[in-house]
Amino acid sequence: MQTEAVYQCCIHPQCRNSSDLSDTTFRCKRCGSLMDVCYDWNRLPIPKKLSEFEAKWSRRYDPLDYSGVWRFRELFPFARPEQILTVGEGQTILQQANGIAEYVGLNPGCLFLQYEGMNPSGSFKDNGMTAAFTHARMVGARRAACASTGNTSASLAMYCAASQTMKAIIFIGSGKISYGKLAQALDHGALTVQIAGDFDDALTRVQQVSAQLGIYLVNSINPFRLEGQKTIMYRILEGLRWEVPDWIVVPGGNLGNVSSFGKAFVELFELGLIPRLPKLAVINAAGAHTFYQLHDRQQVRWQSGQLDQAKIENYFKQMDSNQDRANTLASAIEINRPVNLPKALRALERCGGVVREATDQEMLDAKARVAMGGFGCEPASGASVAGAKRLCQEGIIAKSDRVVCILTGHALKDPNITIAYHATDPKMFEEVLGKRGVRRAMFANRAIQVSNDLDEIIKAIEVFTS
Repeated sequence: MQTEAVYQCCIHPQCRNSSDLSDTTFRCKRCGSLMDVCYDWNRLPIPKKLSEFEAKWSRRYDPLDYSGVWRFRELFPFARPEQILTVGEGQTILQQANGIAEYVGLNPGCLFLQYEGMNPSGSFKDNGMTAAFTHARMVGARRAACASTGNTSASLAMYCAASQTMKAIIFIGSGKISYGKLAQALDHGALTVQIAGDFDDALTRVQQVSAQLGIYLVNSINPFRLEGQKTIMYRILEGLRWEVPDWIVVPGGNLGNVSSFGKAFVELFELGLIPRLPKLAVINAAGAHTFYQLHDRQQVRWQSGQLDQAKIENYFKQMDSNQDRANTLASAIEINRPVNLPKALRALERCGGVVREATDQEMLDAKARVAMGGFGCEPASGASVAGAKRLCQEGIIAKSDRVVCILTGHALKDPNITIAYHATDPKMFEEVLGKRGVRRAMFANRAIQVSNDLDEIIKAIEVFTS
């Protein structure tokens, strides 16, 4: 596979500094901004239409064509085939969900769920991690690190273990990681470093440590992560027979996904492979709503790279002064300082779209409703469905719009929250959820207690199933 890729400064249009792919700071040497991975498409073989990728289904004996990420490698051609590290990621599905469409407020046939919990580590992170680890191989890295609320650490540890050559180092905040996710990192052999503070503190430290010790960083400051995550959109298009939906709705944490999704669609549009761009809706947790506050309340916009950096810095200073910390049950998006804020603003400007917030109550109810439709997802995934519901109520999304909600991770990522939501014991509900502002469980499926009597058991079953 031919490679014509470079880094390019993505923030300041007056900078546009470029460099080769050997640098692992992932920041512009001239202005300090985040970098994009860019391609000279004029010198690359580009498919005439997206349906050409369907031919790769007949070559699934090839690990690269089996991967739901790398079978689209012509659309992010930064690596040679022998450099690629894959574990079969991206075997995910797009499911039409009419029962949940009714809950959201959409017409039948208009709501689709993209379930990324089917990835090997149980979350969407594998899409980006396979690309990041491929670049790590290209530069000869032997150690990889991340700060994590859980999913990134699980994916990082899995790919390190699969590589057989790299060691994983994970930074977590005190008490700020799901046990379901931490268990994966420990099981795969990662060194886990817990520091006093939250994810934002851990991310600051891991960047400092990685720079000082020459450790490869895989948080979404890494643009190769975003290249791999573009393929989620390619699979959605594939599932829709290459037709563009009206809306993509995605939970907003570190904002890597929306940044990646916007880049994917803009590239496809500029290459003439899609006729139009979908709108993007980013849904913050109400307890970690930096993007919502800046975009909707303070009207911060990309403005072709002329974003109001002073307003953003003042917001963070005020947040620090008030000692505001992210606080949500949706651990995957419990982030107050999203590193991809500029790229996310760019994605919204280019594609069009909105930012909203969802409460823990709304996310957990949406999560439970999704599960009743056949998919078990983590609490953060509920943000996309809760957000779509709110946007339908506001009239932003029309009942006839075709909407795709991204389900970011598997239900077993945060099992304690699910158990508490459905708990028969009110003390458990209060201890786990009530103290965090959740007052009810709209779709609770509580266990029933019966005596050890055959007739009583049969009676209870008949009542439930009648």
